[in-house]
Amino acid sequence: MEFEDVSVNDPDSGPLMRKVDCLQLDVPDLDVALQFYRDRLGHELAWRTGTAAGLKMPETDAEIVLQTERKEMEVDLLVDSADDAAARFERAGGKIVVPPFDIQIGRCVVVQDPWGNQLVLLDVSKGPLATDAGGDVITSTASGYPGFAPSPHPGHARPQ
Repeated sequence: MEFEDVSVNDPDSGPLMRKVDCLQLDVPDLDVALQFYRDRLGHELAWRTGTAAGLKMPETDAEIVLQTERKEMEVDLLVDSADDAAARFERAGGKIVVPPFDIQIGRCVVVQDPWGNQLVLLDVSKGPLATDAGGDVITSTASGYPGFAPSPHPGHARPQ
């Protein structure tokens, strides 16, 4: 496989992915998983929904997300714009697995590189989530989007 050269003067030549947003882990029971990761391993609860919980890590703002809805581990990568990232990823030779869709905090797209690695690219264009004192998700701060969508990462339910 060969790729044509991309000029460094091309506006798309900078890094596409900004950082790791979260590592999602499938767990059969959220409360038992919280006992392990929070209570025994010391990770502070950042937020919680009925099907997922985000835990803080001390040297990064990336989260460990415990979720009960999908059986695969997932790494979510932050981009400036999920729609622009999808277009750029496809132009570069990748495939779009799930086209861009709305999530509670912004937009998301699922892509696959030429070697079959699936990546989740998301943006936070609607703003971060707001939580109550107990860590339960109540809104997206920028959009005022009430409640939460059942998902492994709030608002990150993939279209069927």
